[in-house]
Amino acid sequence: MGFLDNLTEMATDLAQSGAAASKRLAETGVATSKRIAEIAKLTASNLAEEGGIKKAYVELGKLYYAEHGATPEAGYAAACEKIAAAKAIIQANTDRIAQLKAEAKAAGEEIDEEAVEAEVVAESDLEPQDGKEDSETKTQE
Repeated sequence: MGFLDNLTEMATDLAQSGAAASKRLAETGVATSKRIAEIAKLTASNLAEEGGIKKAYVELGKLYYAEHGATPEAGYAAACEKIAAAKAIIQANTDRIAQLKAEAKAAGEEIDEEAVEAEVVAESDLEPQDGKEDSETKTQE
């Protein structure tokens, strides 16, 4: 019976060490999961704070442009010129839209705004993602 006792003892030891190892792995897994969850939560918080900073920058820029856009300080002149140029393009595009709608109305056509919206989405999908498109091309289309 010594052999069976040894075998039983070895099986018991093996089972206990396996259980202990499983317990350590489970505890490690729980600790790792908690760390991952906290890291994710803090990263999300950082992203939200960065979004808040970007909104504040935009608001600050709008305030500066409203107060000093016509006569910006040297360091801000290029940015203010870009804004003024973009506003001029927007106005030209808006005028052309009004002209096209008036022509359509005079010809008895009806402009389907949903079709226009679908076309806008399709056009925006074709534009470069970095936003660096020639502004001359936009006004000519």
